[in-house]
Amino acid sequence: MQSDDQDLICDFVGGPVGHRFRQGGGKSQALAKAIGLKGKNEVNVVDATAGLGRDAFLLASLGAHVTMIERNEQMHALLWDAMERARGENERYQDVINRMTLIQGDAINLLPTMNPEIILIDPMHPPRTKSALVKKEMRIIRNIVGTDPDAKELMDVALKTATKRVVLKWPQRADPMEGIPIPSHKIVGKSTRYDVFIRT
Repeated sequence: MQSDDQDLICDFVGGPVGHRFRQGGGKSQALAKAIGLKGKNEVNVVDATAGLGRDAFLLASLGAHVTMIERNEQMHALLWDAMERARGENERYQDVINRMTLIQGDAINLLPTMNPEIILIDPMHPPRTKSALVKKEMRIIRNIVGTDPDAKELMDVALKTATKRVVLKWPQRADPMEGIPIPSHKIVGKSTRYDVFIRT
């Protein structure tokens, strides 16, 4: 039987990501606020769980310099291909991709070597309690990367190494991740919340 893993697409040019970029959107999104993007200030972000790179692309399109870490070889390959296709699209895309750096490896090991300012963590989220099926794309991603059983360890490392802030992307109504400190504040989107931990 053919695997539907082949249906997983990483694309910054087409679809909703490309549409938002062409329309110049994203500045008012909850993620931008959680990261601390204001005006034209340059920020350096490490996306420790890059996945399909959509959050990283959004932040880079708004002027941030983003280092993406992805430990899964298949996801890394999809990301690399998407970046190269976007780079060849036009100069505007090229400018964004030039602010994105992709690294393959485990963020738990890499973060202590990077002196990161801001770290974004978007682990595989806990199973929904509702009976509705999780979107097909998310099911495919879960099949590829697993369940991130070391998400708490990653948060611990991030909180020790970030010099400015850590942002945890989490389902809006989910209980807090067990065993981590109370966030400094939260920014809530439509279905997602961002738990923000300010480092001093």
